[in-house]
Formats: sequence, structure tokens, C-alpha cells
Amino acid sequence: MEDGDPTPVHQVTTRPDATPHPEGSGERADAALNRSRILAAAERLFAENDPRTVTMRDIAREAGVGRATLYRRYPDTGSVAVALLDEHERRLQEAIMHGPPPLGPGAPPAERLAAFYTATVDLLDRHLPLALGAETGHKRFATGAYTFWRAHVGTLLAEVPGADREALADQLLAPLDPDLFAHQRDTIGMTTERMSRALSWTAHRLLG
Repeated sequence: MEDGDPTPVHQVTTRPDATPHPEGSGERADAALNRSRILAAAERLFAENDPRTVTMRDIAREAGVGRATLYRRYPDTGSVAVALLDEHERRLQEAIMHGPPPLGPGAPPAERLAAFYTATVDLLDRHLPLALGAETGHKRFATGAYTFWRAHVGTLLAEVPGADREALADQLLAPLDPDLFAHQRDTIGMTTERMSRALSWTAHRLLG
């Protein structure tokens, strides 16, 4: 790890049920089965519908569990989406912390930011329904993942003389907003390759 690299957020996250219970942790077999059913059902519903229209009643019905069982684990649909999205985001966090450059340590700040942009665009492309269900509006800024991304970008900005890392970190993350990504990809018809090229251009102009 390089000095200043952010702490892996999955070690400190407060996301509800964000990681699976390890075998032998004491989770009852029926509880583990219900959790698997809930997450599988939610992923199907989020993929087939606008995630913002999916209700807790829909998830409970699709999973074949009672609403009380669902609410015992998750307070709302956003927390269900967060639990699904968390594993994908943790893999990206690990690559940033310990993977090879340019995404991981060892490359210049501009190259690392460009690689981060490309990796996150790919993550959004593959898991946009989950991101729309978990990380839109004010909810986005409250997630542990956003805290990690912000710390990472701030670390890169710290290597750039004169950069206002406090102000710029959020500005550099703004293009990765799930709603904006959906608008560009699905409404405008922009390819992810074009998005990544534009973001890479931005990274090199600002941090290069």
C-alpha cells in the first residue's frame, strides 16, 4: 500500500448485510436460505424493472418470504440493492489497494485516475440496475463505497501541486453518478468506450 491510500471500506462499512455470513458464523440454515432467496429475487427484479419502482412487497413476493422476514434484514429496497452491489465494489477497492498499476499503486496520478474511471464505467455498465437502486440522490454520498472513492481520488489529487483536493474530489466523481451514466448510455446512446475516453482525457488534463 502506498502512503495515503484509503483504508478498504469493506472493513468499516455499515451497509446492512453487505457481506455474506461466513460458514460457521452462527447463521441458521433457514436464515441463510432466506437471505439467498431475497438477494436473488431482488437482483432479478432490479434487472427487469426500473429499480426505483421495485417495492419491498415485490421483493418479498418474488423471494417467497414474508415481509417481516425481509424487513428483519433490510429496512428498504435501497439497502437490498446495496448488499448486492457491495461485493462488486469491494473487488474494485481491492484492485485499487493491491492490484497492479495503473489501477493499483505504482502509476502516476493521472494514469491511476484514468484507470479508475474505466473500471468504474465498466462496473456501472454491468451492474447499473443495482447502482440505480442503491446509489442515487443523497443516498450516493452516504455509502461506504463513495467514501472510499472520494478518499482514493483525494489521495491522487494530493500529488498534484495546487490542487484543492477537498473541492475537486467530489467534482471528479460527479461523472460517475448512476443517473448520469444511465442518461448517457440509454438516452443519448453513448458507448462506454466513448465515456471512458472522455474521462481519461479529463484525468490527464487535470492531473497530468
